[in-house]
Amino acid sequence: MYKLNYKNFWKRSFDFLSAVAALVLLAPFLMIVIILIRSKMGSPIFFTQDRLGYNGEVFKIWKFRSMTNCIDENGKLHPDEFRLTRFGKLLRDWSIDELPQLWNVVIGDMSLIGPRPFIAEYASRYTAEQMRRHEVRPGISGWAQITGRNSINWNQKFILDVWYVDHCSLALDVKILFSTIPLVLLRAGITAENHATMPTWSGNDAEESKALSE
Repeated sequence: MYKLNYKNFWKRSFDFLSAVAALVLLAPFLMIVIILIRSKMGSPIFFTQDRLGYNGEVFKIWKFRSMTNCIDENGKLHPDEFRLTRFGKLLRDWSIDELPQLWNVVIGDMSLIGPRPFIAEYASRYTAEQMRRHEVRPGISGWAQITGRNSINWNQKFILDVWYVDHCSLALDVKILFSTIPLVLLRAGITAENHATMPTWSGNDAEESKALSE
């Protein structure tokens, strides 16, 4: 008989109800942010990107746009540090840019708590063990986020993500949720060392080489 436990049933119900309530309560604030982005950076208001989600399925993540679309003479986007505006940095510092992901939670692409979804092109670079991070829905916040966020390396993130999959529970989710609040207020771990955001993951071989050189 199929067991209606927290991980495979109640977690989704809690996510849906909480995300709907949050969107309703935050609606006036979200409208102000939309107006400010439109006036300071123009269109588009939102940034979307293909990410790898539950069971390895690709979905489109939603964020408030925090960077310009400046390109170089070859038509390529400038690095993040050149495109991140002062207002965009404020959105990132306070994690306001992540709020549209509440809609991803409502429609079932994401959870409030879970491993952060990485870009879809990383799919072929995971080991079988690392791929286990997709056995639950990706989250707006997660175990790796309260244990270092972008200040830890990629391999550490994967280890923490798989640990979360194996220990997922209501108590753990509540702990992560309440631990996220002070981290946001303190703006801790927002960027990786010497990067405006987080460096691109080149795969396990590159990560191992980096670790050996440190």
